Amino acid sequence: MSDLRDDRPSPSGHPGAAPATLAVTAGRPPRVQGGPVNAPVVLSSTYVSTGTPGPGELLYTRNGTETWGPFEDALAVLERAALPALVYGSGMAAIAAAFALVEPGARVVLPRHAYQISLALADELSKRSGLRVTTVDIADTDAVLAAVRGDGGSDGGDGADAQGEPAALLWVESPTNPMLEVADLPALVAGAHAAGALVVVDNTFATPLAQRPLERGADVVVHSVTKYLAGHSDVVLGAAVTSDPVLRERLAAHRTLHGAIAGPWEVWLALRGLRTLALRVERSQHNAAVLAERLATHLAVAEVRHPSLASDPGHERATRLLDGYGSILGVRPRGGAAAADAVVDAVRLWLPATSLGGVESSLERRRRFPTESVTVPEDLLRLSVGIEDVEDLWADLAQALDRAAAGTDPR
Repeated sequence: MSDLRDDRPSPSGHPGAAPATLAVTAGRPPRVQGGPVNAPVVLSSTYVSTGTPGPGELLYTRNGTETWGPFEDALAVLERAALPALVYGSGMAAIAAAFALVEPGARVVLPRHAYQISLALADELSKRSGLRVTTVDIADTDAVLAAVRGDGGSDGGDGADAQGEPAALLWVESPTNPMLEVADLPALVAGAHAAGALVVVDNTFATPLAQRPLERGADVVVHSVTKYLAGHSDVVLGAAVTSDPVLRERLAAHRTLHGAIAGPWEVWLALRGLRTLALRVERSQHNAAVLAERLATHLAVAEVRHPSLASDPGHERATRLLDGYGSILGVRPRGGAAAADAVVDAVRLWLPATSLGGVESSLERRRRFPTESVTVPEDLLRLSVGIEDVEDLWADLAQALDRAAAGTDPR
């Protein structure tokens, strides 16, 4: 896998620096004698203003605040965007803003396996504003592009809507949540643009350290900043990034008009978390790869999904297109959903919880949620691997699997 570096000057002041360096340096205050090293937090709902505000002048915090700027600049540098990112009050706020880029009644193509609330929002929009949704296996490039062109390829969506009319939007997750399918992003972007569709990529799982979709031609990137970017399970934030000034203006207007704004403390915490992104991702990816290899040979495990495994369906694409295999595992214990629940009950170090991307390792059975895609196996455990010692993580997971296989009461 490549170690991509940015050869253009950046707001970090370090042109050509590696992503790990940019995560530390981007969004810093100017270097002046006696100046702060870190951007300050400004707590103010409004600003002194008389007459007509000038360009860029702060007026009211719903429109903008200086506390957002350093984080938005830093994320733009990491994503190789020509314009500052936009921070939102949650990942779903950013996702909703991206969906709003298409008109009511338009057709959108989404992965059948994706963040369940993204799919739920698309379903709600289909009922309320006539959005027409086609779902596809995002790893099947031919089927995805056929669906985008409007000549078929529906897989789990409304096949009638997939006929005859090109889609206005292709939504991509790669790797997908929670099945970890890997998309051929360059091919999808090229084909979608040829059909006249916008391409939005949810880059939460990969992070900009492993994948920079704007470099592949995507129009918009969204993040749940709550996850890896902030990294400590203590804030809820989202972000959208684009290099297109028209799209950015529309995304910004949606944020302002819908009140989808972020608090200054949360954004400051996210920027602080971003400084250690490379270290956290490096450690958690290493741990995930070790655990995946061991789980693949455990007698109580029926299936493991992680792109680092040579046997994984996404291995070749991940090796070719990504700069890392990620820190999420999919595990199916032998014994079905009951065994999966037993594993969750038996762990002591791993945290039974939803969400992901924090420093702590967590796990959950995804189909416990009624809104999860019906094509996700009932017994699938999604593991978010953290930065603890890998031997401790393995010891706890192995004993839980053994207890579940033996039917031992974990209490």
